Amino acid sequence: MTLKDKIITEALRQFSTKGFMSTSTADIIEAAGTSKGGLYNHFDNKEQLFYEVLDRAKLIWRERNLVGVHDTARPLDKIKKILENYRDNYLADSTNFPGGCIFINFAIELNDQQPALAEAVNDGLVKLKKMLKRLLDEEYASGTLRDDVDTRNVVELLYSGLLGACVAFTSEKSEEGLNVTINSLIEYLDQLCK
Repeated sequence: MTLKDKIITEALRQFSTKGFMSTSTADIIEAAGTSKGGLYNHFDNKEQLFYEVLDRAKLIWRERNLVGVHDTARPLDKIKKILENYRDNYLADSTNFPGGCIFINFAIELNDQQPALAEAVNDGLVKLKKMLKRLLDEEYASGTLRDDVDTRNVVELLYSGLLGACVAFTSEKSEEGLNVTINSLIEYLDQLCK
């Protein structure tokens, strides 16, 4: 692992537990086992490091949440797979994200204090909603969902459920509660079928 990668990895962990605003560059330098020069040789400032960390977190999210999704034909099953992966592969990742879902943590922390950084985070959350909507619309177009299903409302419920599962799991560390939430969302999807 290069020093730059190590700094990004350690910054990701620090930001996950302490947040962006409360993590100092000294915290990152210490965690990465480098010097101020080592940090600033790779990053102009903490904001540039934030964007690199965000890119890494997005990559990890895709690797963890999209496993097996492309091998699944039915759009509704793709959504179920994403939900299962979110539970089993992403939220359970305490190595990279010891403080829980970094995107939710960032979105809450940065919204009022660092709007430009919050916008970069929210862009990924918007893309998640669009992906869920596209998959639900594909499923609806195939004729397998009930006629009264409003895919926009379903997406909002799924999205809120994912966010709620994340917050609850981060605060309670209850795998049982996480399983109940994700299984409830999957059961809800099944009830939408004809």
